[in-house]
Amino acid sequence: MRFTKSSTAAAVLAATSASPAFAASGPFFSLGNTDFVVLLAFLLFIAVLFYFKVPSLLGGMLDKRAEGIKTEIEEARKLREDAQTLLASYERKQKEVQEQADRIVAAAKQEAAAAGEQARLDLAKSVERRLAAAVEQIGSAEAAAIKEVRDQAILIAIAASRDIIGKQMTAADGNKLIDDGIAQVDAKLH
Repeated sequence: MRFTKSSTAAAVLAATSASPAFAASGPFFSLGNTDFVVLLAFLLFIAVLFYFKVPSLLGGMLDKRAEGIKTEIEEARKLREDAQTLLASYERKQKEVQEQADRIVAAAKQEAAAAGEQARLDLAKSVERRLAAAVEQIGSAEAAAIKEVRDQAILIAIAASRDIIGKQMTAADGNKLIDDGIAQVDAKLH
């Protein structure tokens, strides 16, 4: 765009002629005075607003909005109280659960200690029983060994007696001993 001297002069003339200082000329209560016209238009606008009851409508809307806000605040307060009650309830329940968990842990420790003590007693009884069984086995083994030694001693004694008697005894002495043994048995049985 090119600006020429004539277009610049026209722009300066239009700007100076439209300035407010030049627009409000003449007496104030004249329709030629723009300030008076603006005042009349403003008063007419206010009158129209009052005629259509815009302030009462605006007041009603604001009152309705204030009631809505008050209701929301009351609801928020009620929700807050409910939340605090619920929080207190959960904290109480959490405390009860913690106490119950502590009781369970204490009971478990007590049961573990009792079970450990019972296991120790059972182990002692088991060791006692095994020791008694071992002593009994040793006693029976000792008795068996003594019996075996006696039986062996008897067998050796019988063999030795047989050898000695066989060397010293004659056939007539043997027959006499047999007859005496039969007589003794017959006397004892009848």
